[in-house]
Amino acid sequence: MTSRLREKYENEVVPALMERFQYKNVMEAPRLEKIVVNMGVGEAKENPKALESAVRELELITGQKAIVTKAKKSIANFKLREGMKIGTKTTLRGKKMYDFLDKLINISLPRVRDFRGLKPSSFDGRGNYALGIKEQLIFPEIDYDMVESIRGLDIVIVTTAETDEEAKVFLELMGMPFRK
Repeated sequence: MTSRLREKYENEVVPALMERFQYKNVMEAPRLEKIVVNMGVGEAKENPKALESAVRELELITGQKAIVTKAKKSIANFKLREGMKIGTKTTLRGKKMYDFLDKLINISLPRVRDFRGLKPSSFDGRGNYALGIKEQLIFPEIDYDMVESIRGLDIVIVTTAETDEEAKVFLELMGMPFRK
């Protein structure tokens, strides 16, 4: 069974991109490569339980096992040593990636308070889009009563687009609500 967003991509988005950018081959059209969901847990160095709850919440949100990320360098000002556990992340590919993006666009983003659209300037120059979410409570899997503390998370959508313009058109056609 394929996801709703995958069918939309194949039936509507690819033909529209082929026409707009004059691609000669279907494989030239941008597509999703992966989605990386990252949650930094600053208080993990004092409170190891905070990291456990962040991992549990990220696994609920993505439906996939999350890994714990460690500090690459020691930073004295942050009282951080190399190798300390400081966050959690998960990389989504395939069906889970499409299901997560569908849920993000249609369920979670509309639940954000005072939502006026995503910033169209958050592309990295190579066709990838990054967005930050202030609280994990916008996801329907998270039960408000079970949350120990409100944490933000970063979502990076990696595409095969060559330019930011191609990626923006691609994501708009997929349904991403960008600010006008």
